[in-house]
Amino acid sequence: MVLKSNQAKFTGLVLGILVLLLSICASIVYGYTDTSWKMAYETFTAYNGSNEHIIIETIRLSRALIAAAVGASLGIAGALMQALTKNPLASPGIFGVNAGAGFFIVAAVSIFSINSLHAFTWVAFLGAAVAAFIVYFIGSFGREGLTPMKLTLAGAAIAAMFSSFTQGLLVIDEMALDQVLFWLAGSIQGRKLEMLTSVLPYLGVAWVASLLLANKINILSMGEDVAKGLGQRTGTVKLLTAITIILLAGGAVAVAGPIGFIGIVIPHLARALVGIDHRWILPFSGILGGVLLLLADISARYIVMPEEVPVGVMTALIGTPFFIYVARKGFHKA
Repeated sequence: MVLKSNQAKFTGLVLGILVLLLSICASIVYGYTDTSWKMAYETFTAYNGSNEHIIIETIRLSRALIAAAVGASLGIAGALMQALTKNPLASPGIFGVNAGAGFFIVAAVSIFSINSLHAFTWVAFLGAAVAAFIVYFIGSFGREGLTPMKLTLAGAAIAAMFSSFTQGLLVIDEMALDQVLFWLAGSIQGRKLEMLTSVLPYLGVAWVASLLLANKINILSMGEDVAKGLGQRTGTVKLLTAITIILLAGGAVAVAGPIGFIGIVIPHLARALVGIDHRWILPFSGILGGVLLLLADISARYIVMPEEVPVGVMTALIGTPFFIYVARKGFHKA
């Protein structure tokens, strides 16, 4: 169902925000420790220091906010990557951006003994940028230049390379494994609110930048020659879009590790709802991405209770069939 009028899209956006807020509330309420909606409300209005109130305030609230921010960032990053590359399979996970950021974090811990959360943020950004540059460079080789298929193959190769490097470092340095294992699993369990606040300024800038770039991306999607004919500096638009993607993907990995498939699934759902206008695709991708990761995280708490499945496993269960469907559907229909 496509929302055709701007009024319908705006109404859908408002409803999406309400669903996102409801999902955040549900993430705060549901889990292994039995709590209720009333108890969650009283935590913020009549805090009494009980075990349930402590869990809600110190663990579940930060977990819910991190899931919403990371999911939104990955959804928007995927939409930007698919628009920039004209590739329906483009996402931070498939193109090796997540793997690059993850490898740089492991290298920082293993080789340089870095433990600062703020340092992890910059290391993740650097890893994401290096991986994105390598994929773009390799995908541009050849007579035909940059093509969706070559980008996908280059991304898969670079993701495998960085993953292999990561495993190699962890085999050499087992102490590093203990420090970064929760990152590599792609999980938001046990994350503290300070981890989100350390990257939130960069994510916030990237969210705003994506909205400001939306109309320019619409023009660029018509073809580079058309965009240049309309006076657009396509090189500048591509560079700014790439920087925005790096901020979004790098920030998300710095907090939650390499969570995959949200960047693939969400942009397609957004386009199914609002069509091809990126002024609507990007905000819908952010909202839907946050909702998906929140719901996946809630589900992960109940699969093997009392233990928890990493949320990256849940997103993979959702995203893998969708990835196969899009791949079979064909690039030309993106």
